[in-house]
Amino acid sequence: MVDFARSERSTLGVEWELGLVDPTTLDLVPRAGEVLDAIADTPLANRVVGEMLTNTIEVVSGVHASVSGVAGDLEDAVGQLRPVLDDLGLELLCAGTHPFALWHNQEITGHARYAELINRTQWWGRHMLIYGVHTHVGIDDRDKVLPILAALTCYVPHLQAAGATSPFWEATDTHYASNRAMMFQQLPTAGLPYLFDDWSGYESYIADMKRTGVIDELTEIRWDLRPAPHWGTVEVRVCDGLSTLSEITAVTAFVQCLVDDFSARLDVGETLPTMPDWFHVENKWRAARYGMDAIIIEDAAANERLVTEVIADEVERLRPVAVRLGCVEELELMNGFATWGAGYQRQRARLAETGSLTSVAELLVSEFRAGKP
Repeated sequence: MVDFARSERSTLGVEWELGLVDPTTLDLVPRAGEVLDAIADTPLANRVVGEMLTNTIEVVSGVHASVSGVAGDLEDAVGQLRPVLDDLGLELLCAGTHPFALWHNQEITGHARYAELINRTQWWGRHMLIYGVHTHVGIDDRDKVLPILAALTCYVPHLQAAGATSPFWEATDTHYASNRAMMFQQLPTAGLPYLFDDWSGYESYIADMKRTGVIDELTEIRWDLRPAPHWGTVEVRVCDGLSTLSEITAVTAFVQCLVDDFSARLDVGETLPTMPDWFHVENKWRAARYGMDAIIIEDAAANERLVTEVIADEVERLRPVAVRLGCVEELELMNGFATWGAGYQRQRARLAETGSLTSVAELLVSEFRAGKP
């Protein structure tokens, strides 16, 4: 049995993975342990945690009903963390991948589950020098989880394109908007989710995964979208690491409005829209490759449109939901990606301007500090 905790409908929580860099070289540094030790006896200890690599910390929000609550929580945590980082001589940046850091120079956190991941996945596991944003949305009825998950899968390309921030890998332009998306799915339990007709089907899958030794616990299912039964949420893990709080706010509002809309439609007996599995696979690839220039398959009839046009229409469609949830301004920021450029576009523009990947890292540090592109 996989029990699903009941959450208040459409409540939110966000996890934001951040890279620690030297302020002079702007290369990643393995100093998360120092940061965590410095805050161990403070309230920040519950809001800033370690990750698989010792160059990474994760800022975790509390549970909030509103997007503004989540944004304020993250901003407050980073603000309290800043003097600690200044004392240690560290800067923060966030992107799906670092512009020039080398994967084989990074250190793994001394935790048994990370050691087992590397032992099992070897070369690909060691390559996971990647950063993401995870958005949790509360679901008030377990029977809604899988229909909402299936409907959300149709929105992977929207989130992948807008949230693409990983064009570079080891100082090379991959010519993908999100190289992270392509790399992360190499892990055996990552990538697009399997979709099940009912909860018993999902439970059978989990039981089989444990019986065959693929996983030992639920969190080892690393899908782009997944149920988070312990929290009573659906977890959206599509986006690369987002460089600014404004972008976090936009994506959080978009995801909250989608999930709340789906929940309301299920309450009145609607069947949520879905698409064939191969559409999802193709859409993810198109968005990872072309980002904001992707032509995506937008419905089960195989109609295609530019992703920025589809996002704009979805923002307009979701406006009444945003009014209900109090996040109209935050939702409107989703259209901002077409104005200020997604992260991968801003990084490439800086490289074209300066010819320096160190300058790209400087951009990421300055944007993180500014909180907006």
